[in-house]
Amino acid sequence: MAKSPLDWPRRYEQLLHSAQNSLLKDFYKQAFTNQTAPLKDVPFVALDFETTGLDANTDDIVSVGLVPFNVNRIYCKESRHWVVQPRRDLSEESIVIHGITHSEIDEAPDLNRILAPLLDALKGKVVVVHYAAIERHFFYNALLTRIKEGIEFALVDTMDLERRALKARQGLLGRLFNTRLGSLRLSDTRERYSLPLYQNHNALTDALATAELLQAQLSYHYRLDTPLSEIWL
Repeated sequence: MAKSPLDWPRRYEQLLHSAQNSLLKDFYKQAFTNQTAPLKDVPFVALDFETTGLDANTDDIVSVGLVPFNVNRIYCKESRHWVVQPRRDLSEESIVIHGITHSEIDEAPDLNRILAPLLDALKGKVVVVHYAAIERHFFYNALLTRIKEGIEFALVDTMDLERRALKARQGLLGRLFNTRLGSLRLSDTRERYSLPLYQNHNALTDALATAELLQAQLSYHYRLDTPLSEIWL
């Protein structure tokens, strides 16, 4: 299994010393850094954003959903969901996808207003997403715009784990003949593990779906004493 190319314990220490914002400093100070921890002992939190589009350089976040969990249990009572006001206009295409309307965001707070409880819910846990580029890049740019500092964090990407699992199943002949791996979409990936079908593009529902998916993937493909370093990025 491929390991993260980044030494996250060292990187978090660097970020702690370089961060200027007090909320970021506290987040880095309490980051989960035990890369040798067995998966059974890791506190996870699934995170999902809905956005105004797919370009992190020009689009913005419109909702945030998160669900804490571990390999055995999902803590639904501790889940959080916020609709926030993006710093760019909603497009008709994005409204169709996530269902969040202009009237809803007109009454919503800016991401700045929920940053403290959001980071508080994430700190001390390993973030889990389905497709790392969205959450990492959008969160970084959203904070860079608002507080002049981006955010960095280790994460587990269920899409990446599924790609690894499908490549392993594909085998040498499959790779030689470039056999298609199959869809890596969240709903299609969940179907492989006989997980229930949820309506997509609600940040809280997608975070829950991602948490359930990681539990299934770890159960199928990993030992509970596998070190965290084997799966985080």
